[in-house]
Amino acid sequence: MKQILLIVGIVLVIAGCKTSPTGRTQIALYSDQKMNEMGSASFEQMKKEQTIEDDPVTNAYVKCIANHLIAELPSNYANQQWEVVVFKEPSANAFALPGGKIGVHTGLLKVAKNQHQLAAVMGHEVGHVIAEHSNERVSQNSLLQFGLQASSTALQMGNVEYRNAIMQGLGLGAQYGVALPFGRTHESEADVIGLELMAKAGFEPEGSVALWENMEAASSGNRPPEFMSTHPAPQSRIDNLSSKMGGASQLKRAAWQLGKKPQCM
Repeated sequence: MKQILLIVGIVLVIAGCKTSPTGRTQIALYSDQKMNEMGSASFEQMKKEQTIEDDPVTNAYVKCIANHLIAELPSNYANQQWEVVVFKEPSANAFALPGGKIGVHTGLLKVAKNQHQLAAVMGHEVGHVIAEHSNERVSQNSLLQFGLQASSTALQMGNVEYRNAIMQGLGLGAQYGVALPFGRTHESEADVIGLELMAKAGFEPEGSVALWENMEAASSGNRPPEFMSTHPAPQSRIDNLSSKMGGASQLKRAAWQLGKKPQCM
């Protein structure tokens, strides 16, 4: 088992570390080109399988918000060609993928009631991209699979009693002890990145808190316990965002002084 841990450690060192926009250390095994290819392929598949909203007013509204947010991204992302698609889907959801892809479901427009609230969601989703969370998650899954396979081999070679039960325990430990908390870390980090991004674009940062209050009201009673979810509970998100509101408000005022005051209707 010590040898297995040593091998995993060597893999981590070889993979190298990156630093997220909030200063958190990350492991990324895949190139930007590979992630962009995967993101673009997934987006093309979604466009084939889901109905695309063709209402020009709705599309103009969503793209207006996207353009303001994209303008505030680091140059390597801001200069990228972004594709924004509104899907005719009832769920209150949005997403962004490597390769410059943003998708918004029409159901989200019923929960995000103005440009500031929608900017909070879209900023959050773009935050996942610029923080390379997809790369980190894919890399994490690859390393987890490697670790579990190596553990199974070691137990089999050592003729360990109750091997199957031990492997089931390792699997549960990987899921609830690593994968899910890791997802919550990503979500909280994307909340902070999205808050700063929307504020720099001139949107009202308080819209992020109002959004999650709406989400809480819309989904009350339908969520699993927070420790079993990849997403923090809405109240946890509200508390986290509220603690950052002072700095975000300063960013918004600075944006307004530069004439950045979005009017996406």
